[in-house]
Amino acid sequence: MKRLIASSLTLALAAASLAGCATTPAQTPDTTQPNGTATTVATGSTTVPTAPKYVFLFIGDGMSYPQMQSTADYLGALTDEDYWQAAPSLDDNQGAILDGPEYLNFMNFSAAGSAVTYDSNSFCPDSASTATSIATGHKTYSGTIGVDETATVEYETIAEQLKAQKGWEIGIISSVTINHATPAAFYAHQASRNDYYEIGLDLIDSNFDYFAGAGFSKPTGSDGNQTSLYDLVAQAGYKVAMTKAETEAITAADEKVFIVDEHVGGDSAIPYELDRTEEMLSLADYVEKGIEVLDNDNGFFMMCEGGKIDWACHANDAASSIHETMALADAVDVAIDFAKEHPTETLILVTGDHETGGMTIGYAGTDYDTYLDLLESQKISYDQFDRQYVASYKENKTSFDAVMADVTKLFGLKLEGEEGDKLVLTDYEVEKLKDAYEKSINGTTTSQYEQEETVLYGTYEPLTVTLTHIINNKAGINFSSYSHTGLPVAVLAEGVGSDVFNGYYDNTDIYNKLAEMLEIA
Repeated sequence: MKRLIASSLTLALAAASLAGCATTPAQTPDTTQPNGTATTVATGSTTVPTAPKYVFLFIGDGMSYPQMQSTADYLGALTDEDYWQAAPSLDDNQGAILDGPEYLNFMNFSAAGSAVTYDSNSFCPDSASTATSIATGHKTYSGTIGVDETATVEYETIAEQLKAQKGWEIGIISSVTINHATPAAFYAHQASRNDYYEIGLDLIDSNFDYFAGAGFSKPTGSDGNQTSLYDLVAQAGYKVAMTKAETEAITAADEKVFIVDEHVGGDSAIPYELDRTEEMLSLADYVEKGIEVLDNDNGFFMMCEGGKIDWACHANDAASSIHETMALADAVDVAIDFAKEHPTETLILVTGDHETGGMTIGYAGTDYDTYLDLLESQKISYDQFDRQYVASYKENKTSFDAVMADVTKLFGLKLEGEEGDKLVLTDYEVEKLKDAYEKSINGTTTSQYEQEETVLYGTYEPLTVTLTHIINNKAGINFSSYSHTGLPVAVLAEGVGSDVFNGYYDNTDIYNKLAEMLEIA
């Protein structure tokens, strides 16, 4: 699917608002907002909406400017197939002409802001506190969901307010577990993001209309002895769909819906986009189904999280991060198509909760050069390589040469090849990979420092994370951390009221701007 959107969307929304809301010059401005209908102000012969009644909020977990730009640059690099042929040599790229990045659809939205992400106790915050800030307009501690620092005051979320005060229908979608921190921040109130069972109970109590994507983490509680959350969801009147066929059978007549992707793994998350096959549903599919379920004349709010951008960046897997960001852009495309049909009633927001991994475009070993198209050689996520291959290597004590045969097939990295082939491993890279192989397969290490191993591997499988580091670096991408960082995030907006999201502000102001626009308190 093409992930570009030209300025035609902005022009279309503007033209439609002029053409579709004509009034007489003498019309008295309508300042009421009955039953969730957008307030309008008469200006000359045109009524200009000042508030939407359909709001889409897309959150790329762990997504900041590096994740967005690396994806755009990667897509641009794939279109520059003749780039290096235009250069005099691979070492002297003078004369080569880049076509530039292929901008993601939301990168061309008419409003572009930046939000600061710090929380009550860290400049490198977590998803619980930052999503709480976006959902409620309040700062809190890392690890805390929808309550203050003392865990004694509950903050009402914008989704809860829209449900209670305007009767809007509410949808929550995530590619990671539905009781994970970011989606939970819109319906739950818990001192710890790790209280998964209690968060699940809050989900049921929310009475929201549509939940979709991944399943529950710890559905029977931390001790495994509680009534299954899936059973409780069904008892609460939700129509539960756990297969593709059941999902496709869901219609607008189903008032409360809970969908779990049938391909969720042991982590209860949907597959990485890099591992998804054509027969599997995508994040975009869940947005499309959500619109079908939620669409009504009163209004709806939909939050969709691309959660595995964060997971991929924690693991320093640039290729997976890029494909997850592409999947989020595809989901945004569905909202854009809806907005074209409702141009005077729709607002689309795209942001992140924080940045993960300290991703940079640029690596010391390649100087100013990038070769982002090399990431196309990676055919599998770090997670599936661990599960499908490394587990077997450990069990069978697979030889390094046999491992390298799989590595060449799945990552493109090779021990030998033609001169100029940038996927051929250097002696330095081979040595790093052999050390990681020994650590993963045989538990041995050449390092005498625990700190060195932490920097090299984090908490990840040494063989796998070394492979992603090597291909990242060859492509010209690097990570500084396995954790979150303090970078600001983009806030990109299109549609009714989007202009208020221009500027540089705190992440709590995402809520504040929405609340003021939608007249909720």
